[in-house]
Amino acid sequence: MSTTQGARARARIEVTAAIKDEARRQLAAEGAAKLSLRAVARELGMVSSALYRYFPSRDDLLTALIIDAYDSLGEAAETAHSEVADAAPLRRWTAVCEAVRTWALANPHEYALIYGSPVPGYVAPETTVPSASRVALLLIGVAQDAHRAGTLTEPPLPPGLRPEADRMIADFADGLPPGSAIALVAALAETYGLVSFELFGQFRRVVEDREQFFRHAAERLAREVGLDSAAGPAAAKVS
Repeated sequence: MSTTQGARARARIEVTAAIKDEARRQLAAEGAAKLSLRAVARELGMVSSALYRYFPSRDDLLTALIIDAYDSLGEAAETAHSEVADAAPLRRWTAVCEAVRTWALANPHEYALIYGSPVPGYVAPETTVPSASRVALLLIGVAQDAHRAGTLTEPPLPPGLRPEADRMIADFADGLPPGSAIALVAALAETYGLVSFELFGQFRRVVEDREQFFRHAAERLAREVGLDSAAGPAAAKVS
């Protein structure tokens, strides 16, 4: 790459970052539904046609912000998990869940973008899926490790849910017992529900010690998946 090309590439990276930063500021002030490329361009002193060279539409900018948010959350969860990777599965599970809560409290507007109300007229493309899956894959990996080590206790499964469990196992939970696959998806949804309740104010005058409450709930959900607090270290680490 020539010196000129390198300077252009760096300039593009800097302008792209500035556009995203201004868009995040607008998300915090107005919400995702009111995000406007023209408003972003105006605040940055750019003409709209110049900004369109970076993001052709509002949806393209939203997608970039969504992927960044998912990746930031995923990195936080993966870092927390790596610090307890040799611990028992229950500890690894709760570390991931607590990292999700900590990240959400520190980044409420980004959390609202990915787990709050849908943006009218916006449909997330498939390119968001790998980033959106990072936390779920960590928790699935914890359960898979426990199952391989013989420490996972499969919860009961209503007969009517067996086809759904088989589909989940084939799609993203290879090797998990059917009951654990169903319980894990429910636990993931409940974890984000707990975080959302705290972040959006539904726990006000209901739960005071929210950190302890969340940890207890995360441990309960882990046990519903079949993770045992008395189990030893997992046989393998999540890569």
